[in-house]
Amino acid sequence: MPLVNTIEMFKKAYAGGYAIGAFNVNNMEIVQGITEAARELNSPVILQVSAGARKYANPVYLKKMVEAAVEVTELPLALHLDHGADFEICKSCIDGGFTSVMIDGSHHAYEDNVALTRKVVEYAHQFNVTVEGELGQLAGIEDDVNVSAENASFTDPAQVQDFVERTGVDSLAIAIGTSHGAYKFKPGQKPQLRFDILEEVGKRLPNFPIVLHGASSVMPEYVKMINEYGGAMPDAIGIPEDMLRQAAKMAVCKINVDSDIRLAMTASIRKYLMENPSHFDPRQYLSPARAAVKEIVSHKLKTVLGSVAAAL
Repeated sequence: MPLVNTIEMFKKAYAGGYAIGAFNVNNMEIVQGITEAARELNSPVILQVSAGARKYANPVYLKKMVEAAVEVTELPLALHLDHGADFEICKSCIDGGFTSVMIDGSHHAYEDNVALTRKVVEYAHQFNVTVEGELGQLAGIEDDVNVSAENASFTDPAQVQDFVERTGVDSLAIAIGTSHGAYKFKPGQKPQLRFDILEEVGKRLPNFPIVLHGASSVMPEYVKMINEYGGAMPDAIGIPEDMLRQAAKMAVCKINVDSDIRLAMTASIRKYLMENPSHFDPRQYLSPARAAVKEIVSHKLKTVLGSVAAAL
């Protein structure tokens, strides 16, 4: 089975009231942990590569690892560029065999965002590659994405239909209160998603796949474990999982998860090395780290995304 784009994934997700998990990958253990969970639960997943991952691991290595995962699992897997900053990066990934790309023009003026997104779409669709655009800006810091709270903005539902029609994008990331990174909210601040915006977007774009970025829940048990084993990580508040599940039952067909995987992996490695200080074989501490990734992804597929058995 070859890598697939996201068209059929999103059609089935919208009809079934669930969302596809889009998990960021950086190395072999992360790819294996994600896809082993997906195989056991028979769930489609999107493996996505950020600008930071491209610099760290090289997109050729990452693509080959994802192709290996397809061969091993025989699941429908999409390889997606996360937060493509410009046309050249998107083109490079399309030419390199990615099946889906995101062009993030949300920091540009509206008309410039439209023009840039349309340019990427026109190129990508020649190669059967799907394109995700973005309207509105999420606050937070993650890899090359850095948006202050002052510059963040909710998506304007009045713009979404015009944007989709003029650009031809296949999915749209919107800002309704999620945030990049682990530190999403100030102490005492209650997370709240703007379901009114999501509902209005769904009315204006019926049966159109919507995407949520910055949707990690920041599992407190992993923060606690990091601190217990030599860390100094302050409490972090993520997006409540019941809110994400509600969004998945509405127009949201893709939910991005990155920080939760990083936390689970880091917590596991710290625990292992603190308990086994004389060990120096990377296989010894990366094996439980891979298992932690698998555990967190399994939890997300079952509890948040609702995509179990959806790869049939």
